[in-house]
Amino acid sequence: MATGKYRGEVFHIKNPMSRLYNVHTKIGDKIIVSIHEEGGNIQSISVYNYHKEQVVYVLIASFFILLIILSGWKGAKAVISLIFTGIMVVFFMIPMLFKGFEPIPIAIITVAITAIVTLLLIDEPNKKTCSAILGTIIGVVIAGIISYIANNMAHISGLTSNEAEGLIYIAEHRHVKIKGLTFSAILIASLGAIMDVAMSISSSIFEIDKTNSKIPLKELFQSGMNIGKDVMGTMSNTLILAFTGSSLNIILFIAAYGMPYRQIINLDFLISEIIQGISGSIGIILTVPITALISSKLAKSGVSVLYEDKS
Repeated sequence: MATGKYRGEVFHIKNPMSRLYNVHTKIGDKIIVSIHEEGGNIQSISVYNYHKEQVVYVLIASFFILLIILSGWKGAKAVISLIFTGIMVVFFMIPMLFKGFEPIPIAIITVAITAIVTLLLIDEPNKKTCSAILGTIIGVVIAGIISYIANNMAHISGLTSNEAEGLIYIAEHRHVKIKGLTFSAILIASLGAIMDVAMSISSSIFEIDKTNSKIPLKELFQSGMNIGKDVMGTMSNTLILAFTGSSLNIILFIAAYGMPYRQIINLDFLISEIIQGISGSIGIILTVPITALISSKLAKSGVSVLYEDKS
């Protein structure tokens, strides 16, 4: 053993191979083993998996380094925002769910705080950032509401995955409220794309107004909409492809069995994935006019927001 309670000790264990459990080892490989103890005595030791975490750490470090090198200080702030997002999900959202809080309000709070902190880190607290924050929160909540309504109409419980049995067990013993988890997942999954769209529209409108301060509000709004039309298609496609890619293995499994169309289209997991993808895409589409309207109004108003960049 290289680490843990039995570090330095040597054990001889069997490594059964199968189609699912195929950790093929050779001399020099680092692996993770599972030790089952009873009364302080080892009952069994089994090969769990390859030691993979170093690959993950290298990829994460490479991503952060490239982001900082190519984006400078803004890249460093983006890294901070990513870390903060992870902290919000792991140390706020999940513990609140385990304490029995309703998933929907907890998810909305998580999304709102994450959006505010992320966008304030990317830019200063000004009208442009305020517009992007409002557009993001409204767009994400709309996506979640559509998903919630559609799930109820389609009688989707959210327990459509292979982990359904495990979730039911957790719900019984840890007081987690399963109803609303799908809604929460939509909010988290849609946040990045909607935030990107909101900031793009807000930045464009304020840049146009800065270049031509005499442009009427109506024309400024229309300019934002024209820019948003190009963004809508690509970002909506991105979100739908992301949900589709996550279910590709199951889609192949269904196709291999040659199920009839009527049976396929009524599968719980497929309906759930479609609802998630379409709801998020509708959120993106509606974020464009919402953000364009808020940005145009704020750009033409004389109200200052904490700090206004005069450069």
